[in-house]
Amino acid sequence: MSLAEVIEEHARRRPQQVAFREGGRCLRWAEYHQRSERLAALLVQRGLLPGDRVAVLLPDGPGVHVAYVACEKAGLVVVGIGARAGASEVRHLIRRSGARGLLSPPRQRHLDLVALTRELREEGAALEHPLLAPRLLEEGDPLLQEAAELPAVPRSRWRKSHEIFLLNSTSGTTGLPKCVVHDQARWEHFHSLALEAGELGPADVFMSVLPAPFGFGLWTAHFTPTLLGAPTVLMERFDADEAIRRLAEHRVSVLAAVTTQFLMMLASPELERQDLSRLRLLFIGGEAVPAERAAEFEARTGARVLQFYGSNETGALSHTTLRDPPEVRLHSCGRVIPSMQVRLFDGPEDEWRPSGEGQPGCKGPLLSRGYWEDPEANRALFTRGGWMLTGDIARIDEAGVLRVVGRAADFIIRGGKNISAPAVEAAVASHPAVALAAAVPLPDPVFGERVCVFVELRRGQPSLDHTELVHFLEQQGISREWLPERLVVLEALPRSSGGKVAKAELRRRAREGLLRPGAGRPAPPG
Repeated sequence: MSLAEVIEEHARRRPQQVAFREGGRCLRWAEYHQRSERLAALLVQRGLLPGDRVAVLLPDGPGVHVAYVACEKAGLVVVGIGARAGASEVRHLIRRSGARGLLSPPRQRHLDLVALTRELREEGAALEHPLLAPRLLEEGDPLLQEAAELPAVPRSRWRKSHEIFLLNSTSGTTGLPKCVVHDQARWEHFHSLALEAGELGPADVFMSVLPAPFGFGLWTAHFTPTLLGAPTVLMERFDADEAIRRLAEHRVSVLAAVTTQFLMMLASPELERQDLSRLRLLFIGGEAVPAERAAEFEARTGARVLQFYGSNETGALSHTTLRDPPEVRLHSCGRVIPSMQVRLFDGPEDEWRPSGEGQPGCKGPLLSRGYWEDPEANRALFTRGGWMLTGDIARIDEAGVLRVVGRAADFIIRGGKNISAPAVEAAVASHPAVALAAAVPLPDPVFGERVCVFVELRRGQPSLDHTELVHFLEQQGISREWLPERLVVLEALPRSSGGKVAKAELRRRAREGLLRPGAGRPAPPG
């Protein structure tokens, strides 16, 4: 069954049960089905044809999921754009995908979509059918009222699970994003792995604080809860204090968050004030998982921390489960998933090994279809034999346990020595005053590059001195090559549209010398 068919079945069997909650609003299964059906009819009436792409730029609430299912019912392909995307990213994705439609409010955060749409059309973009409404997909939306009189879209036009239903983007941390091609079948297979890993069921209550268009947000909000018929709590804008309050209020049992978000929640005083006794799982991903902080979360909440390791492009290569011991669950990316046929490569050639160290590549049912009409990017994504690469450097032991030791492109090269930026970040993040850390290369005329670290402090920490940090790291036995040679403290590290730390922006600041003096005290993020 396609997702639209599953929702139709829920609307028939449990019409008044809640599908989504966001703030004081809730969307029930009957409403989910009806609103997506009406919007699908409107999209067809406006002249969009099967296979046309429609850009969807909506807040991370119930409406974005209604829009995705409406496009599915209309036979269209969603171009999922994150709610935090900037004008250049939106412009690039619409032009790159050839989107003929756009679903968005007239303004999304700081973006004027009316002006941007006009500019794109003047520049020759194929954007012929924008639907810009201030209350899009909310109760009383005039567009949905207009669509109520239209005939339902015939089921023969609905997308099938093996057909392309979505183009989403890389997270935007390294420049303009690429469009990743998805069918539903890969996420249905992912769903089966998630059920097995976390022993999930329809009695669970999910909370996903992730951007809807990206892989992690897709399976934790759009697919798995819907396939189970379970309710999902959403947040249009993440706030750590409010997230914890909602966990308690709605008796959430399964939380999904990127590392950045879970670290912010750990630093919140609400973690001690709220009753989280129903919380049993935290699915984490998107960045390296700091083992000590994950163990702290388990100790303070009683929940277990699990992860899937992979990428938007590959899906998962390995995962941890409730049956894994803490050493595997917290200090690795878990065991390789047999159906993904993971191999370790030294480069684009097809020389590989099943264990040891190298760049993971895979073939299996969780793979995306690569990048949309981008042969050059696909050549870099695949080996010559068709194995999809992750871009990480990993080690797999004889028991099949995978550990990431760095990214292929995320090194600081100091005097000819390759220094893993994720390794430096993990070390700096172990300091009790540090909430988040990002290591980037600082240009140097002698060494080529030096190690520069931007940090965000934990709540209540007024400052962090560079000398104090280096002394702490030396006491931890950190390699001298990893020691930060420049420390910059910001009130908040900049984020990309995918919710991760925007390292491209930090690299630019370091490259252009935009480092503030007096680095021990927090500086504004702007």
